[in-house]
Amino acid sequence: MAALVSSPREVFSEAVRAVLETWPVLQIAVDNGFGGVFSQQKADWMVDAVQQYFHDNSDLEQDEVEDFLSELMNNEFDTVVDDGSLPQVAQKVCVMFQQCKQGKLAEVRQHISQLALKKASGRAKVTPVKSPTEDADDDGDRDNDESMECDEAQAGASVSSTALKLQQQPFSSTRTEEEEEEEEGWTVVCRKK
Repeated sequence: MAALVSSPREVFSEAVRAVLETWPVLQIAVDNGFGGVFSQQKADWMVDAVQQYFHDNSDLEQDEVEDFLSELMNNEFDTVVDDGSLPQVAQKVCVMFQQCKQGKLAEVRQHISQLALKKASGRAKVTPVKSPTEDADDDGDRDNDESMECDEAQAGASVSSTALKLQQQPFSSTRTEEEEEEEEGWTVVCRKK
């Protein structure tokens, strides 16, 4: 039986993968196809890009790693990360890189296993939820914007799927009325010729 001996570079690559796979912003972007049809491949490539960035640059500061991750998310997934998670992700990666560099591979592996447990407990999901105050608010004091709201559960799914369809298909005035009504319950009103 071969011994499980890994180089610091291999362990660091595993660590980067573990951190990125448990980063809710990236996982939401992948799950919802923000990077197009190759979103998962882009996420896999991102692991290699981050690992290579560390090996090509000596003594990286956390803010440099934040900027790099932010740029990757913006360029590859059209996503601006503004939830405050970027510093945490950059810090985790920086700490694990330093530990790998110092030969503390057992500590890094332990951290990877903790992240794997976190991943196994469930990925971040975006689910629209109607607040209890919306159901109880029948006094007519709603804003005009609220009167335009649709059922949130249906609207979230249909808007995102309709937006993806529209991005993939150029607008064509030759579409039939049946096609227009089939798009998730939406009816498209077109001008007569």
